Amino acid sequence: MKQCHACGAVWEDEVKKQPGPKDICGGCSAYLHCCLNCLYYEPGVHNDCYIPTTEWVGDKAGCNFCDEFTFADAADAGTETRPGDSARNALDELFGGGDESNDSGSLDDFKRLFGD
Repeated sequence: MKQCHACGAVWEDEVKKQPGPKDICGGCSAYLHCCLNCLYYEPGVHNDCYIPTTEWVGDKAGCNFCDEFTFADAADAGTETRPGDSARNALDELFGGGDESNDSGSLDDFKRLFGD
């Protein structure tokens, strides 16, 4: 299900599979063909996009003419299927999930492995 990034309204169009650069949401008039609705949008990576060859877009909520735009499915947004997330999850499992609140357990584990 494809949803607007601003209001969550469902976008359905039997004719078009992707919204055009000037298409707006029927619920809130936000642009649909924007970085915030794109499957490849990820803050923190180069140009905030997983496609390394994309050009910089200053207004992530504004319309753009990116040829790589793929409307993110709301079901995909809830799951952690992005490449960086799977690697991060694997590291968290390997090193204890990044839970800093259990410092005494880490010290006890260290002492058990290497002695007092």
